[in-house]
Amino acid sequence: MRPSLSLQRFTSSFSNIQSASSWFEVYAAFSTSMILLRTAVNDFLPPAIRSFIISNIKSLFFHRPGQFSQIISLQINGYWEVGQKNELYEAVKDYMPAKICHEYNTLRIGKLQGKENIAFAVTSGQKFEDAFEDMKVTWTFNSVTSQENVKTIGNIYGNNYEKNMFVLSFDEKHRDKVLESSIPYVLNTYKAMKEGEKVLKIHTRTGGAWTPSELRHPSTFEKLAMDPELKQAIIDDLNRFLRRKEFYKRVGKAWKRGYLIYGPPGTGKSSLMAAMVNYLNFDVYDLQLSHVQSCLDLEIAVRTTTNRSILVIEDIDCIEETHDRSKLQLISQPSYYKLSSIGCDSQLMSAVRTTSNRSILVIEDIDCNEETQKRSTQVEDQMLQFSKKSVKFTLSGLLNYIDGLWSSCGEERIIIFTTNHIDKLDPALIRPGRMDMHINLSYCKAQGFKTLASNYLGIHGSHDHPLVKEIEGLLEKTEVTPAVVAEELMKNENADISLGGLVNFLKRKKMAGEHDMKVVGEGQEGKGDDLQVKEDANLPKSKRPKIVE
Repeated sequence: MRPSLSLQRFTSSFSNIQSASSWFEVYAAFSTSMILLRTAVNDFLPPAIRSFIISNIKSLFFHRPGQFSQIISLQINGYWEVGQKNELYEAVKDYMPAKICHEYNTLRIGKLQGKENIAFAVTSGQKFEDAFEDMKVTWTFNSVTSQENVKTIGNIYGNNYEKNMFVLSFDEKHRDKVLESSIPYVLNTYKAMKEGEKVLKIHTRTGGAWTPSELRHPSTFEKLAMDPELKQAIIDDLNRFLRRKEFYKRVGKAWKRGYLIYGPPGTGKSSLMAAMVNYLNFDVYDLQLSHVQSCLDLEIAVRTTTNRSILVIEDIDCIEETHDRSKLQLISQPSYYKLSSIGCDSQLMSAVRTTSNRSILVIEDIDCNEETQKRSTQVEDQMLQFSKKSVKFTLSGLLNYIDGLWSSCGEERIIIFTTNHIDKLDPALIRPGRMDMHINLSYCKAQGFKTLASNYLGIHGSHDHPLVKEIEGLLEKTEVTPAVVAEELMKNENADISLGGLVNFLKRKKMAGEHDMKVVGEGQEGKGDDLQVKEDANLPKSKRPKIVE
């Protein structure tokens, strides 16, 4: 067999080499050339270029899959810093189950109260391969259970939530695409999911953190028993607030709005707040001041509310009561409560909130509870004791966080204060510019009754029933709250019986009021001198009127 042409050429190139000396000359010439080439490369090429060339030459001959690729990991914690939730963590938490619920064998599932669909969640340590365009990434959920819950400045939320995290791993060459495309895609997907299944939430503070619960209050502006002009003024103010983002920016004001709702108990303050929530479709943060431990805790509570939310502080006139922290031990899920064992309003609220649907809440022998008998006396005693202690947070601190520099840490927020006694509020709270709109909810009058009659009995005017005009006349002469009128209308589904009972109730109320006024008038007339003497006796000696004989 004849050798190939290439082999012939290769052998012919060495045909002239006849001796060992000739071989040495070839080797010497080759070595000299390589030394000169190496010297030239070292002298004229920068180290970075030399390293790049050598790396590529090695990869051609010694490359193995994955040998030179570097894996990058991004850690996504539940909180970015003290008290500030990581929105990306919340997005990934909802994004992952939606992507893998039909692909993986091990998942956490559950049925949440008020939800119709089954909820999915990933388990700790589970990995999930995800694809975005032409790249692959790996998601891992890590959860470390800890019994520690130390409330310090650096860790006011305890350790559990801080140690829950997602880890996103990918090839280093995809770094830019992950940060610029993949992460925004997850956030946009999360926002679309939330908008599609928007459920209002009411948040309460438990253990220093906001805890959400679903809010399904049926109140709307159409159902509110209040003056139509005032109702329309509130709606117009809310609409104006929503569309004036650029206006607030132009005039240099934080994009927030404050409402002070005041009036006697039963005039519909809570119903109005619920109607505002449903109208705006904003989540609610119900701040119980009795849960606030210090100015730092107050700062975190206000700062961790989200944009497009409503911060509610009810009964702001009772703020002094919240300074007593002697009974802040929370009860751990008992099945039976005694009022005597509940130390503050937040514990009572937690007890009521954890009751299930289709249940009966029983409070026996309520007259035996000191709070229902000697409330005013206890408040005075608590204030006397508190005056001897150091102040943990004050009204000025609260106002600073809701109306000072901290109020600009967020946008499109609404703050609502409620009170039964506006006359007891500090002037700093009700000054112009503090609360933008003051809403006075008074007793039920003719216009409010028309709304209640329509809601409860389907009566839409005086032409539908002859007693309507009589009731409207009685309401103008008596002080009855919408809650009382509604309770009377609920006693019977028959319109004749229900309205007849309301007429009798209003007549009795009117007669009782006239009798009380008559008795008071006679007493004042006969005891005017005695009352004056008593009033003078309560004055300091320097301010008592001098008696001239």
